[in-house]
Amino acid sequence: MYNLPQYVEKDAAELLSFMQQHPFATLIGSDADGCPVATQVPLLIRKEGEEIRLLGHIMRKTDHHLAFEQNPRVLALFTSPHCYVSPSWYSNQRSGGTWNYMTVHARGTVSFTSDAELAAILRETQNSFENNPASPSNFEQLSEGYVAPLLKAIVGFEIKITSLEAVFKLSQNRDEASYHNIIHHLKQGSSDAQYIASAMEQRASQLFKKDTNS
Repeated sequence: MYNLPQYVEKDAAELLSFMQQHPFATLIGSDADGCPVATQVPLLIRKEGEEIRLLGHIMRKTDHHLAFEQNPRVLALFTSPHCYVSPSWYSNQRSGGTWNYMTVHARGTVSFTSDAELAAILRETQNSFENNPASPSNFEQLSEGYVAPLLKAIVGFEIKITSLEAVFKLSQNRDEASYHNIIHHLKQGSSDAQYIASAMEQRASQLFKKDTNS
């Protein structure tokens, strides 16, 4: 992980909020032989006291299901939109280009749930992302004949998080003029670039605190 001190985000509430805003995560693990596996899934994030748990479901008997049965250690990677940053936007333009992004790495151990817990996970996942109590696609509106085969084809899981690390790489190493010029150019770019520009704007006042005594 590229975790130079100026880019490390340590605020626990900020990390939890970021994970909830970007719940489509990449689960990474390895099987008993060390062969890497990865899959992208939507996750439900639960915080109870100091404990954070991730809930979700995956297809049965896939490479990642079999690997997690053999080796329960897992890394969940949460990421934001990201974008290229041109050195032509710096005060010193004779520099290398870079990439701005935000990511949270959640490490933990995975265990598989009962059938009843799987049904509850499926219900909450569907209804949470549908996000419309009147939707005809809410879990309660699905027929048993439709749901039953689905439940046989998937397995529910819970990940108990043992550590969180985060890098929010947002040009914190640049001088104030360069920083604001980067924001200016990103605002004119893609939706991903505009997302990063907004994240940089939100942090500018803390990064460049004004001297109230001057």
